[in-house]
Amino acid sequence: MTDSSSAPEILPELSAAAHNFNRKKLEKAPHSLDGSHPGNYFFGQIFRIMISSGTSIIFRTFESDKIPPNSGGRISVATHINGLVDAGVMIKTQKKRIISLGRHDLITGPIIGWWSRRNGAQPVLRKAEIEAGLTDPEFARKINDRSMLTIANCLAGGHGSVIMPEGKSHQDSKLHALRTGAARAALVAAAIANERGNPPPVIQPTGLHWRTHYWFRTGCFVEYPKPIKINLVFDKAESTRLASGEWIEPSSSAVHDLKDQMFNAISPLTPDSPNWETFRALKLIANLKAINNQQPFTTLREEVLSTRNIRANNKDNSNLEKILPEAIEAAEILHSHNLDCSSIGANHNLKKLNLKSRIKAIIGLLLMTFTLIPSILGSGIQSILARYMAEKSDEGQDARTTYFFLAGIFSPIFFWPLISILVIAISDLTLLSISGIVAVITIIFSFYFSSLIFLRGYDLWSDYSTALIRAELSKSEDGARFELLIKNLNSQLGLLI
Repeated sequence: MTDSSSAPEILPELSAAAHNFNRKKLEKAPHSLDGSHPGNYFFGQIFRIMISSGTSIIFRTFESDKIPPNSGGRISVATHINGLVDAGVMIKTQKKRIISLGRHDLITGPIIGWWSRRNGAQPVLRKAEIEAGLTDPEFARKINDRSMLTIANCLAGGHGSVIMPEGKSHQDSKLHALRTGAARAALVAAAIANERGNPPPVIQPTGLHWRTHYWFRTGCFVEYPKPIKINLVFDKAESTRLASGEWIEPSSSAVHDLKDQMFNAISPLTPDSPNWETFRALKLIANLKAINNQQPFTTLREEVLSTRNIRANNKDNSNLEKILPEAIEAAEILHSHNLDCSSIGANHNLKKLNLKSRIKAIIGLLLMTFTLIPSILGSGIQSILARYMAEKSDEGQDARTTYFFLAGIFSPIFFWPLISILVIAISDLTLLSISGIVAVITIIFSFYFSSLIFLRGYDLWSDYSTALIRAELSKSEDGARFELLIKNLNSQLGLLI
């Protein structure tokens, strides 16, 4: 079992965007205390389509467990290392209408804020904002209590919620200390649901896994283990007051007990390693064992679960500590050349550049060439903009995937219709005619399918580029060192469980 007492307790550094404090918009943010969703249903469905578009662009592979069924509400909680992508994939993989809790500027911002409010997202004001002087404790409590009560009522009404309980995004390989918000909202939601005779809500621990989370076209696996039941800790009178719209704080002991349960459930679903180097070493060991068993991994899910087993089964095995330094060194050679464990072949050497790789490269080039013009017209501007904003951002490493994700989700609803209208405007067609409308729809779908084809070509070309990197590495001193390390590791794998 993990230990929440040793988890890092670090306040987030406020970005430039987080300093844009809009008190008036925060006060007017949509909320609801009757169990209904404060967002607009139509915009919610549109947003799901946008998220599907975004994930199809930034991910090459996407896997997800089937989420455990629950007739009541569901509050999904996970670690937070990949910006808005984290919430996006959690929304994508479940059917319930989602109400989310987010940083204040994600609710009040000019573009994403507009969408957040239409989808009923609730603002939270953190200790970091108070200490920075952006707001006072009284106003923060007012907004946070209202947001928590809205979340709780929605959960009691059978809706879903996505909350990142660490209260910030970070780049560490282990779970940070959890804030109390998710636990407090869950306890209140359980009381309100019971008072109204509704099915009880549950807390759904969620594992968010990536081959390398900040790489474009990486793989994603969303894991849904057994949910956590929420105990009833309020008496009848308190439950009645909560259901009537009054916020009552649950006891500190109940909050911390539930928070510890959440921590112990989420932590194993994270890399849960002292650093990324160690985690990559564990993945390397898991891959080597799979190759030795003549069952190399074909999915990210297989790699994630096998790596976790290596970590869990050998926690007190001194033999793991003996081989870990060489595993770390070997894994870092791969990582420093933008390679991962998929570069290791059946003979434990780096995979060779072969005819198949060259054929794939040619096919990839043809696909990209065939769809180049519509892809540039449909996605060029937003891709350049996303890269520029990511490089200029002070949000951290996860800004890269966040901005490309935003470019992907806003393309079908904003950029593509706008470009289509411009194309129609300079043609002989009348926009409001049947032929004009059909043309707009046709152009939008052309942009979508051309982008998918272009990205498939990009993937094939990337495979070839990766093969060239492997070939170059194999001829170098690093490559020779890597193969020696792998040989030494293979001779010691039998010492592990």
